[in-house]
Amino acid sequence: MEETVPMDLVGVRIEYPTNQPIVLLRESHGTRYLAIWIGAAEATAIAYALEGVNPHRPFTHDLLRIATELLGGEVTRVTVTELRESVYYADLVITQNEKAIHVSSRPSDAIALAARTGAPVFASIDVLDEAGIEIKDDQEEAEVEAFREFLEDLSPEDFQSGS
Repeated sequence: MEETVPMDLVGVRIEYPTNQPIVLLRESHGTRYLAIWIGAAEATAIAYALEGVNPHRPFTHDLLRIATELLGGEVTRVTVTELRESVYYADLVITQNEKAIHVSSRPSDAIALAARTGAPVFASIDVLDEAGIEIKDDQEEAEVEAFREFLEDLSPEDFQSGS
């Protein structure tokens, strides 16, 4: 079985300047992120689930959750399994009567369903090694920028001895 890494669903962001929505996953015990471009409908579905918004009529992902539960199943896991030609692939695992049913899925749909059910999200170590990015936190980035500005204001005379 392929090695996987647990991921935290950070949220949905808009990538500028294209205004393309992305879902952002972060290693649960690491520093790398996966940014996966998704459609607007899936971005809305994920954001609503994370914010606890319950629409008056179920979205497609709500319908799938309800149908899965009514059929005695449970969404037990989502894994981003592959990145091929700039397209991500995922495996959605539904357990019914102690049998694991694997469904090939778009990551955005699988993650939207995981956000509604509390199912854990994972990524293949190969995908994370290939596409994972490290994002510095805002405070660290601000400190680096302040130090750069400080250095720009210095001149050689500032380093001369006063004696």
